[in-house]
Amino acid sequence: MRTEDLSTGFLAHPDVPPVPGVVVIPDVWGLSDLYRGFARRLAADGFAALAMDPYRKTGKGDFSDPAGAQAWIRTLPDPLVLETTQEAIDALASHPAVAGRKVGITGFCMGGQYAILGACTCRGLSACVAFYGMVRYEPGLDPARKPRSPLDAVADLRCPLLGLYGEEDAIIPVTDVEELRRRLAAAGKTFDIRLYPGAGHAFMNDTRPAAYRPEAAADAWRRMLASFRERLA
Repeated sequence: MRTEDLSTGFLAHPDVPPVPGVVVIPDVWGLSDLYRGFARRLAADGFAALAMDPYRKTGKGDFSDPAGAQAWIRTLPDPLVLETTQEAIDALASHPAVAGRKVGITGFCMGGQYAILGACTCRGLSACVAFYGMVRYEPGLDPARKPRSPLDAVADLRCPLLGLYGEEDAIIPVTDVEELRRRLAAAGKTFDIRLYPGAGHAFMNDTRPAAYRPEAAADAWRRMLASFRERLA
């Protein structure tokens, strides 16, 4: 495995390229060791994974607790984050580790939200896997910063979507996940939505023992790999 720091984020890829690429969008806390670790895991599974820096253009907000993080997400300018995401997609697709092979996208929490928006907006994606990203925006947000929620964007979904959510998520109600399923079906999109019993928000995050659910995490990772292997081959 080889790793390198790029202007767009942290890249990990197998020793023998080219291979399909995956852009990884971190949660609200940014490009941490957790997401560098996910990039390494994806590389070990045969992908070139770019864990992108979502704040490369916006800068990171000044928050230290979940309430502050939620307030920051509400003011984050989606068009600028999606511009940053497009640059990460383009950089990965043109890197020698990928050399023009297909690229997918995945994200976690805030990153799951932007993974869906990216799959509805950005060029050059062949698959999307979203982990417990918010799909509904609350009323009254600045439309210049939040032009449309993931729920409102999915009519424009450009690639197959796998959505992975926890039934006990205090941030994303099951009713929102079911509405996502309904809108995807109504739009005739290719998708699979999974709800994990007993799992809440951040069930993939093994640095948070209270949130981490090993069985759900293992199954979700397996499904993600299967989706990318099918769609990015």
